[in-house]
Amino acid sequence: MILSERPLRLGTRGSPLALAQARMTARALCDAHGWPDGAVAIVTVQTSGDRIQDRALAEIGGKALWTKELDRALVEREIDFAVHSMKDVETLRPSAIRIAAMLPRADVRDRLVGADSFDALPANPVVGTSSPRRAAQVTRLRPDATITLFRGNVATRLAKLAAGDVHATLLAAAGLDRLGQGDVGVTIPIDMMLPAPSQGAVGIEALADNDAVLAVLAAISDRDTFDCVMAERNLLMGLGGTCHSPIAALALVDGDRLHLRAEIISPNGQETVSEDARIDPQDRDAAQAMGRRLLDRASPALRSLFEA
Repeated sequence: MILSERPLRLGTRGSPLALAQARMTARALCDAHGWPDGAVAIVTVQTSGDRIQDRALAEIGGKALWTKELDRALVEREIDFAVHSMKDVETLRPSAIRIAAMLPRADVRDRLVGADSFDALPANPVVGTSSPRRAAQVTRLRPDATITLFRGNVATRLAKLAAGDVHATLLAAAGLDRLGQGDVGVTIPIDMMLPAPSQGAVGIEALADNDAVLAVLAAISDRDTFDCVMAERNLLMGLGGTCHSPIAALALVDGDRLHLRAEIISPNGQETVSEDARIDPQDRDAAQAMGRRLLDRASPALRSLFEA
């Protein structure tokens, strides 16, 4: 392996959470292969999504703002593989790049920060989020809520909350846990707020023709996480979902099958179309078909959010 010549180069965004996930990945690789510390070098790549914080992702290019610079570094062989939060990876990926592995999934749930419950929020609460899914789910639970754009890393959002910009915000439990902030916020039950597709999963991408790196990464891939997240991503493919689209989905292992749940929600929270099914882990068509069925049952207004 190329380790005899130089360390493997792991590409990542530079946010505290991204770096924590990069270190997790490097540690997993060294442990799995018996490598010494330093066998994996972390290469920080600034992304457009990190630079532009004053507008919603949907307005400025969507999830590609988190991946395009890392994709370029990968294709130009400045890095050997890239580590991502899987919920930030767009559904359609370049053919030259392969999702090679996923670490074991962490807590998939959201946390409410700033109040002990949605009922405990004051009348006409202001809730900060940049997620169309969270915005729609909050509005479904609290029709009197006003949603305001909240971008930035975890520390930035918590600082805005502390400054009184909003009454509450929502953050992924997995991200808080990985940052050592597991005591922040109140965990929201899945039955109240179904998570975003791929939430809690860390994915690793490499060039599709780099067999040596793909083999190295395969050793740390968690099969159950990989199957569940790919089912959720195939559901997205069937929906044609974008950053504009309020989509929630979660697949869980159920014996030798997957239990896939999903819902699409109108921005005002007044319309929810949901479905669940048990599918074979490798059945991409079944997950995509669920997405199409959700659209078929949606009102024209809700369906329009998923049209190109």
